[in-house]
Amino acid sequence: MSKLFGTDGVRGKAGKKLNAMSAMRLAMAAGIYFRKNSINNKILVGKDTRRSGYMIENAIVSGLTAVGYDVRQIGPMPTPAIAFLTEDLRCDAGIMISASHNPYYDNGVKFFNSKGGKLNEKDEEQIEKIYYDDTLINTHQKEEFGIGRSKRIDDVIGRYIVHIKNSFPKHLTLHGLRIVLDTANGAAYKVAPTIFKELGAEVVLLNNEPNGSNINLNCGALHPEELGEHVRNIRADLGFAFDGDADRLVVVDENGDVVHGDKLIGALSLYLKQNGKLEKNSSIATIMSNQALEDYLTKNGIKLYRCNVGDKYILETLAKEGLNFGGEQSGHIILSNFAKTGDALVAALAVLANILTKKEPVSKILNPFELYPQLQQNINIKQKIPLEKIEGLMVLIKKIEKQNIRVLIRYSGTENLLRILLEGEDEDTLSVTMEEVTQFLKSKLNV
Repeated sequence: MSKLFGTDGVRGKAGKKLNAMSAMRLAMAAGIYFRKNSINNKILVGKDTRRSGYMIENAIVSGLTAVGYDVRQIGPMPTPAIAFLTEDLRCDAGIMISASHNPYYDNGVKFFNSKGGKLNEKDEEQIEKIYYDDTLINTHQKEEFGIGRSKRIDDVIGRYIVHIKNSFPKHLTLHGLRIVLDTANGAAYKVAPTIFKELGAEVVLLNNEPNGSNINLNCGALHPEELGEHVRNIRADLGFAFDGDADRLVVVDENGDVVHGDKLIGALSLYLKQNGKLEKNSSIATIMSNQALEDYLTKNGIKLYRCNVGDKYILETLAKEGLNFGGEQSGHIILSNFAKTGDALVAALAVLANILTKKEPVSKILNPFELYPQLQQNINIKQKIPLEKIEGLMVLIKKIEKQNIRVLIRYSGTENLLRILLEGEDEDTLSVTMEEVTQFLKSKLNV
């Protein structure tokens, strides 16, 4: 049996790993699992703007109705909107059809519980177990009036917009600010401009015409170069780039320069603390974050917790430690008082509140410390061999760490990639070491 779930739901090439049959069966398995604690017999389904979303959405609706669930379809909406609306509409669960920042030809399925929270690994294991159980799948299919119904609803966008606007301090206004938005031709193409305009900003839009195949294409959070150039050319105050499902944020300052994700986490942590809104004066980042972030927060009386890569691990740590703020350097920023998962729109408004409060240039506010040199390298792989089984790897890591270099080697949870991160004081030493590590791993993995 091949493993279904990765770091963030089920993801793969549309029409191959995630085709009509597998999507329908996955929906059946999820419906059977959620049925155990059903209250309202409704499941919410949303999607981003990929062409394959039509196929997968219809397959998921078929699967859910086949096992007796009623479905509420809301069309293209950000992932965090699905998390919010699942709870707001009193649904048993929510499903988002999206491959996030991946190219248009990939797609994925993310699940949320009745409270809008992402499923934990035990929940995913149970759904996966049902997926591979022919007997359970066959015996739980309904007949006659037991078959579920589907209804498309178009008026929920307003609920989400009001919810997001409520995260922005009511005594502040965006009037007088010129903001460039790059929606990556993705799920935020409707809600993002509406929110910023209603709060008073002059909004300039980029990549806001999805056609099914241009989502994330040389734009958005993964490619903010055009955004930076546009901010400079029109002398905007700043720019925001989202990824395809709008759970990831990249900020560009008034000079057109991209703000590093760790600096964003640091600046927002301090802003929240200064305004008495940072629970236990603590924040969360992943093991990928630069050590300079931790040193900066410590200096300002803020404790940093670290967790594995993936916003679901940040959410788990937030709940475990009783905290309300955390993020990844990739742009997943979670303010859990307002969002059940990473929400680029909530994070963008927090950035703006910080800027308006301090009345200084964005480039100064969001550049609170210097990063320690860090190199990252990805290796394409065919098979994810457990790292502990790669002969000589642990010896090599210990040797490198004796040189005061931080080493992080891990597999991507969503792609066939081995990721390498090195961090230290000298870039030349890091470059030589990276070459050594890369060649070692390629030889062991027969790449």
